[in-house]
Amino acid sequence: MVYLDHNATTPLSREAKEAMLPFLDGDYGNPSSIHSAGRIARAAVDDARDRLAVLFGAKPHEIIFTGGGTESCNLGLIGIARAHAVRGKHMIISAVEHHAVLHAAEHLQHFEGFEVTILPVDSYGIVDPQFLARLIRKETTLVSIMHANNETGALQPLADIAAVCLERGVFFHTDAVQTFGKIPVSAKLAGLSAISIAAHKFYGPKGVGALYLGAGIALSRTVYGGSHENSRRPGTENVAAIVGMAAAAEVSTSRCSEDADRFAALRERLWQGILSSCPHAVRNGDPAHSLPNTLNVSFPGADGEALLMGLDLEGVCVSSGSACMVGSIQPSHVLIAMGVDSRTALATVRFSAGHATTEDDIDFAAAAVGRVAKLQPALAA
Repeated sequence: MVYLDHNATTPLSREAKEAMLPFLDGDYGNPSSIHSAGRIARAAVDDARDRLAVLFGAKPHEIIFTGGGTESCNLGLIGIARAHAVRGKHMIISAVEHHAVLHAAEHLQHFEGFEVTILPVDSYGIVDPQFLARLIRKETTLVSIMHANNETGALQPLADIAAVCLERGVFFHTDAVQTFGKIPVSAKLAGLSAISIAAHKFYGPKGVGALYLGAGIALSRTVYGGSHENSRRPGTENVAAIVGMAAAAEVSTSRCSEDADRFAALRERLWQGILSSCPHAVRNGDPAHSLPNTLNVSFPGADGEALLMGLDLEGVCVSSGSACMVGSIQPSHVLIAMGVDSRTALATVRFSAGHATTEDDIDFAAAAVGRVAKLQPALAA
């Protein structure tokens, strides 16, 4: 099996697994308990928070542990918007956001009286910071624009966006679920208020994530209960997962630079291999402004579902876009926003490499695409 769906999830790293094992066996205390077993668990959570804060370039109290990337995005978006609604109830998000942000914004619009402006993207899936500046008004409280798109890998001009938000005095949240551990992500970027991450995207366990929230920024709860996470996110901490996330984060961030060059070479090798058998294939996005591990390809005239099933039968694991939209027969909102027509958007495959991906894997996948393509009249012509 060749696994090229690392944007959906990654395997658990050895370092993360080893860090987690003690807390899945003997060290099972509740970190809120005052006895020795609880203190061991609390020390582990505090240590993980300290280590993640170092990687972010943040202070430990600015790190909030969550149940994953979706909760982190919800907490960042809804939590900041609610806490600062007195300043204004207008927010701006991009047209290519993950549904964790899109649906959170829709909730605020439909049920809490907020107005949401959708910032368009160009044909590469990139926003224009100057157009964003023109959309910000006096009642704008929050801007949320993802760092990199989960489907196309398109990288947004984060520094320019943050500068606009800083100049206009609005909070800026970014969904960095696809970038943390792949390319540098820093909380020190002036104008950046909040960052969301998810452990299973960088070889940590599923079901755990974090929100960086700049010091002094008020946040309203989205879940109600105890006073965990400094009264910002109640619920008993998942100690094993949190420890595993910190271990995985350290490994992934330490190899960002070397991985980026290798991934970019593998991505281009795959694209050339696909083109050799499918000359009418279309690459979505700008490789100069994209995650190095991600290749998004449309096969005009093809049956997208048949492509995925065919590649699966060939032993190649890929996806049509967001793994969170399994069962959806709707074309990707990301590709539609980029100007891709609906039929072509439905005939699109995302390939995303990982730490274990080799040149042999890439060559196998490219050959498999060629074999599957021959079974579709539109591609075989």
